[in-house]
Amino acid sequence: MARARSEERRAEILRATLEVIAERGYRGATLGAVAERVGLTQQGLLHYFPTKEALLVAVLEDRDRWDTGGGGGEEGAWRLELLGSLVEYNAMRPVIVQTFSALLGESVTEDHPARGFFTRRYTQVRAGMAATLRAEYGDTLPGGLSPERAAVLLVAVLDGLQYQWLLDPEAVDMPGAFGDFLGLLKGPEDPS
Repeated sequence: MARARSEERRAEILRATLEVIAERGYRGATLGAVAERVGLTQQGLLHYFPTKEALLVAVLEDRDRWDTGGGGGEEGAWRLELLGSLVEYNAMRPVIVQTFSALLGESVTEDHPARGFFTRRYTQVRAGMAATLRAEYGDTLPGGLSPERAAVLLVAVLDGLQYQWLLDPEAVDMPGAFGDFLGLLKGPEDPS
């Protein structure tokens, strides 16, 4: 019972952290603000997450579990039509997309605590996308690219669409644009 309550509390803290980071960015988010949002003291929050960095990594790992069931490595390769479903799902949760995008942008600085997480994550995601593309098309896509080269573009489109959609959701149909990109990957329809 106590373990279940502890897990519930951790989940509550992670949700609150997402909200605070979405509002203030990682550098502007404080442990005190998160603690206040969940009705804890800062010391009480530290019982669950010993540092702000540990909390950040837990939020990012949790977000990945929601999206990929664990991380996007080759063993968890997606089918392309399921990637389209993920884009549609993301369009329904702008706070999480905004938080992820803000943290990703901030993590490009050398000293950011999430830099290692994102570096590892992108290595895994590119490998997973290459496996997905290889399963769908073999060693060469219709346009002539290898799955590894196309995976880099696929990930760039996914993340780039999120940024454009966050900035102008009325003008950018994120799921529609991703569907258009998948059409480009498939190449022209074979008339035979």
